Amino acid sequence: MSFVSEKSKATPHNVAREMFDMQAGLKDVISFALGEPDFASPKHIVDAVIDSLKRGETHYTPNAGIPVLREAVAKSYQDRGLDYSPSEIIIGAGAISLLLLGCNAILDIGDEMILPDPGWSNYRGLPLMVGGVAVPVKIHEQNSFMFDVDDLRAAITPKTKLILINSPSNPTGGVASKENLEQIANLAKEKNLYVLTDEIYRELIWTDEPYVSIASFPGMKERTLIVDGFSKTYAMTGLRVGYAAGPGELIAAMTKLLEHVLSSVNAGMQWAGVAALTGSRDVVEDMRTAYQRRKKLIIEGLNAIDKISCSNPSGAFYAFPNITKTGLTSRDFAIRLLNETHTVVVPGTAFGEAGEGFIRLSFATSEANIEEGLRRISAFVKNL
Repeated sequence: MSFVSEKSKATPHNVAREMFDMQAGLKDVISFALGEPDFASPKHIVDAVIDSLKRGETHYTPNAGIPVLREAVAKSYQDRGLDYSPSEIIIGAGAISLLLLGCNAILDIGDEMILPDPGWSNYRGLPLMVGGVAVPVKIHEQNSFMFDVDDLRAAITPKTKLILINSPSNPTGGVASKENLEQIANLAKEKNLYVLTDEIYRELIWTDEPYVSIASFPGMKERTLIVDGFSKTYAMTGLRVGYAAGPGELIAAMTKLLEHVLSSVNAGMQWAGVAALTGSRDVVEDMRTAYQRRKKLIIEGLNAIDKISCSNPSGAFYAFPNITKTGLTSRDFAIRLLNETHTVVVPGTAFGEAGEGFIRLSFATSEANIEEGLRRISAFVKNL
């Protein structure tokens, strides 16, 4: 008899982390593995943490978050035309904690959650950890790596309760169009389903189209949980602070559950969130400009390599090139590239079966690293 539960055994590990760990001991490594900005957190945000500690704010905070941060988050939504009150906001230790709390609050044992394939590898573990069932639905390059509503409809069963959306997407960089989201919204209302939308890359959009949240459509605010945070936009991955917005009843349930997991998020990190939302955005725009340069460099570079093609991502900081013509599986390509050139990418199958034939590269790294990494990938493919 094992102490370890079957659902724990079934919860997948993050292959991006596995690839990152495999570089240990290698020299002269170029890594495209982790979706983490290479910029330092902005000074005014770090100063807010220090100031909080100097004020002696080292005690418990309210379970749902300090009022000033919840008010700032609510105002940020109101500025975008989404009318959330502070009581409809909860603060967590990074977006992932709130994704899990949301699943725990919404799903009962055996309930099904539809999620994208390929999609961020951690999504599959969320329903499993709370006794639910993950139902991957394949998304395709020709559909901007977003759900086809007919495929969604075909996946719905009497046990379906929740659809997970990630736009902009990790790993593909795909962004759902307004029309696509409206179709999904209408389906959710027709089938009486709830939507969990991961909007952590919301501010990293590379087209002229304004960002649209599915919660903005009529009748959707009351059946949608939005999860967001500061990690990607503000280069605050290690500070571990995120937020969610949703119906008051759901936020109250999540707050109760949070007591059993985190108790509360520490004050200094929450004041960092306040500084991010209320302070200067100059540094954010500087980072966005840098990402756009890097995106152009990596997409053009990948498409110049024989047997590799890469769609132009509309958001996030990932390239998801098609490597089918190399004749290698995604994992073989990634492992051989690491061993032979000390260059780290993530196999597309890390994000689901439909990721076969693709690899993921994060361009949240320097232009010099991108140029050298592209040179190594080109030489590797040429020598196959």
